[in-house]
This record gives sequence, C-alpha cells and structure tokens, in this order.
Amino acid sequence: MQTIFVMIKCDLGKAYEVADALVETEQVSEVHSTSGQYDLLAKCYLEAGADIGHFVTETIQKLPGIKDTFTLIAFKAFG
Repeated sequence: MQTIFVMIKCDLGKAYEVADALVETEQVSEVHSTSGQYDLLAKCYLEAGADIGHFVTETIQKLPGIKDTFTLIAFKAFG
C-alpha cells in the first residue's frame, strides 16, 4: 500500500463541491480544508506498485473545479 497526499487548488467557490467529489473516490481516505496556497488536502491510499502519476492526472485532476495539484509521497507513518 502506498500513501500519498494531494494538495489541491480549487476554482473560486468550488472547494466544497471538489471535497464532496473527492470523498466519493475509492482511494481517498480523508479530505481536509486548509489555509494557505492550497484549499484542500486529500490523503490517498494506492495499491503497491500503482502508478501515482496516472492516478493523480486521471482521477484527481479531472474532477470539475480543480485548478492545480501538488503531490507528496509518504514513506513511513509514525505512531
């Protein structure tokens, strides 16, 4: 299992709609609203060996209302 975090910039006024669409995505476990450059942070679990770039570009970035993303790959969870 691979864990990634996707930071998401939304079109103005679309953060709640994007969040609702993200939580319906099978691989997305959590969605948080954030302050700063990005509007949302999505925690995603992908199968081992899954193509992260393909998941982000084909599943996340194609959702209506998403302007930009920034992806972080997690190596180890502590605690």
